[in-house]
Amino acid sequence: MNTPSIASPQAQHHRIIRAVASSTAIETGRPVHEIEAQLLADDSKYRRLDLAVLATV
Repeated sequence: MNTPSIASPQAQHHRIIRAVASSTAIETGRPVHEIEAQLLADDSKYRRLDLAVLATV
């Protein structure tokens, strides 16, 4: 039986950022890396947003 690995909170956050960026890229036609950089930028208005992380058990 395979036990799912649990990613660190930082890794989970990065995965969520990537998912949000790729979804937005599909909708807007902008490059994923550009949106991801905007979300991660220190001066970004989105930097202070907390993203929900669902725990699966």
